[in-house]
Amino acid sequence: MTIRVLLADDQTLVRAAFAMLVESAKDMAVVGQAGTGREAVELARSERADLVVMDIRMPDLDGIEATRLIAADEDLAGVKVLVLTTYDTDEHIVEALRAGASGFLVKDTRPAELLDAIRTVAGGEALLSPGPTSRLIARFLRSPATAPLEGGPECLSEREREVLSLVARGLNNTEIGDALHLSPLTAKTHVSRIMGKLGARDRAQLVIVAYESGLVTPGTVGGV
Repeated sequence: MTIRVLLADDQTLVRAAFAMLVESAKDMAVVGQAGTGREAVELARSERADLVVMDIRMPDLDGIEATRLIAADEDLAGVKVLVLTTYDTDEHIVEALRAGASGFLVKDTRPAELLDAIRTVAGGEALLSPGPTSRLIARFLRSPATAPLEGGPECLSEREREVLSLVARGLNNTEIGDALHLSPLTAKTHVSRIMGKLGARDRAQLVIVAYESGLVTPGTVGGV
């Protein structure tokens, strides 16, 4: 299946470079390019993109608000957003995760890593690099602006709490299975049940609730 990618960045040369890279992959196609957040939302609707590569800082409507509009639109329920930023210490990344982004990368990421990130997010996984994610969320997440999910870790079983803490560290299903001596399929099942209990749309929100609840704190994740 071809992944339909929409590129949103206010710099024409950056978009052109990303477009060449994406088009070089046999399993991807660029279906649109947006120079503003508002254009990104409109093109996501008209071109039926599977994934939007979204810059945070854009004119007219920034990437965070554009992400929020896409995530809130029932007609765009299947559209994933991968946020790109210049610095991995940008506090707006957390706002983007709250708004509904499924992950983020810094712009100096190697080309192969960007393509892998697109595949990961389009496939329904959240792309959460353990180092930057844990630093950012630990530093910026605790604020009144946070919208609570339906439940907290107290509604989870002990095993599910263990799985959630590993998700918050950025581990994928295979790595979670290895850590807990489970099969990847069993780990995936646990993650799906946790998302259902917490009312989370993806793993990015699971990471947020893990930090908000104190299940994962600075010092419990490597590099924090």
